[in-house]
Amino acid sequence: MKCLSIVSVSFFLTAPALAAAAPDDATQITVIGIGQAERVDQSGQSIAIVGLDEIRSVQGPDITRVLQRLPGVTITRNGGLGAFTGVRLRGAESEQTLVLIDGARVADVSSPGGGFDFGTLLTSNIEKIELLRGSNSVVWGSDAIGGVVAVTTRQLEGIDASAEYGAYNTFTGAAAAGFSSGGLSIALNGGYADSDGFSQLASDTEKDGFNQWQAGGRLAYDVGSGLSVFADGRFARSKVGLDFSFANDYVQTTRQVSGRTGVKYVSEVLDLTAAYSIADTHRGYESPFFAYEYNGEDQRVDLDGRWRLIPALALVFGANHQWSHYDGTFDTRQADNQSSGHALLDYSEGGLNLAAGVRLDHHSRFGDAWTFGANGSYAIGGGWRLRGSYGEGFKAPTLYQLFSFAGNVALRPERSHSYEAGIEHGDRNGPLHFAATVFRRESRDLIDYDVSANGGFGGYNNVARARATGFELEGDVHPTRAIALHAAYSYVRAENRLTDRDLARRPHHAVSVAADWTNPLHGPLNGLTLGADVRLVSDSFDDVANTVRLDGYAVAGIHASLPVTKTIELFGRVENLTDEKYQTVAAFNTPGRSAYGGMRARF
Repeated sequence: MKCLSIVSVSFFLTAPALAAAAPDDATQITVIGIGQAERVDQSGQSIAIVGLDEIRSVQGPDITRVLQRLPGVTITRNGGLGAFTGVRLRGAESEQTLVLIDGARVADVSSPGGGFDFGTLLTSNIEKIELLRGSNSVVWGSDAIGGVVAVTTRQLEGIDASAEYGAYNTFTGAAAAGFSSGGLSIALNGGYADSDGFSQLASDTEKDGFNQWQAGGRLAYDVGSGLSVFADGRFARSKVGLDFSFANDYVQTTRQVSGRTGVKYVSEVLDLTAAYSIADTHRGYESPFFAYEYNGEDQRVDLDGRWRLIPALALVFGANHQWSHYDGTFDTRQADNQSSGHALLDYSEGGLNLAAGVRLDHHSRFGDAWTFGANGSYAIGGGWRLRGSYGEGFKAPTLYQLFSFAGNVALRPERSHSYEAGIEHGDRNGPLHFAATVFRRESRDLIDYDVSANGGFGGYNNVARARATGFELEGDVHPTRAIALHAAYSYVRAENRLTDRDLARRPHHAVSVAADWTNPLHGPLNGLTLGADVRLVSDSFDDVANTVRLDGYAVAGIHASLPVTKTIELFGRVENLTDEKYQTVAAFNTPGRSAYGGMRARF
């Protein structure tokens, strides 16, 4: 796959010449770096922001098609839309990615690895996606070993609705409405998706369908004198057909409820947020002969703030307490709790930005975990900046790993420390953006299922060490107002330090390239947008022994949209244009050539 490097490097070398005089756009705001709002170009960490316009330009409900545009991201999926989907950041396990929806942590605490299934999250009512690559437990605590994905749902004035239909008899519809009056703003959203799908297993022909109902809402009220209250909530019920090597007639139903509510105070000296959040997940499995279920819930109270000691220096701090429990058909109710506190000093003066801090977590099952982190950036002129960071991460053992039939109450938390350094121009939402980053992450005490444990009955142990090294390149160019170009390349070598073999399903190379043209001429086709995208991924292995190979692949797509009136827009796309046959999990199918069309209305 050497051609991947050549193609991407040549793009990045030529891109800056196309629009070198274009002004920078430094208005993008993120919260996932230090837990408080900051401009993304002030952070020393690798942070990407995807806004509503980009999400809509990609089209479709599949969030992985958006995430794969970003460097360091690889996807594994056991079938089509709605099938279990894992997102790996820089070669980390998918369960080592912390996921937030409107500020609420949404991990499934009843699952063996305690991760989040991205197959249950559709883009229909998402307004913004923030992605941090690298360990950052000093701010976010457990799970933030690979990085953080923060999703924000729609908050709008007016009405926005869309519907599309296409391959595999797939229909997706969504609507959002909102208003603001005085200090009050309310937004509601809902969506429905239904697909006949196709067989997940390559050896089977039975279709595995998917459907989901989703609803959410956001409320904010400005009380005055810097005080406001907020409440955000989401409900989703997903149903997907499952194929296993031993059975192909299972159906999984997943019900997710999450939300966050609290109070904010903002002043010239002190910002404070006090909030309560909850995430509840129910997973049920049914077949003609058998049924079982799991239930998990996580509740948290937290207090976060920023105290501006002097104009250039602030203390960023936070404290929280969480309660988690799970139970299942074959597992009695088990629970744990955790208390945490962290503090960082955040310095910003001229072109220099520095942040460093420490965190202490006390877990009811394994005791204390200390984590440290620091990052900085320095503007060197001409819109360029140098940046670097050091981050530590930890992931607490899940309740399943501690107390299930294969559980081990003596488990220690997984730990990591990561380093990165880079140079960046602008940000990816501006007229000219370029970023180059090198990184390394060392992980230890990784929890894995050991078949030799418990006298041959199997069980969980801290048995693994891993290392991930690599580099990333990303560029975004607007040579004219009508043309937008994007490319991202990642090289990731993730290996088991005990065997020196590649970790499973970690391709070394991944490239995403996209181009869009918007007709600038007046007339009936004014605003017509035509675009294309290509995703190239190199070979990898499906197993830890590196004996089952997953071939690399190249998937291309085209899309178009046309505003018919000021309120109506038509759009359509073709995915997997060449009908590439590929797998991200051995023996599981992926979608073939697929066409979709739809309409969006705004009022």
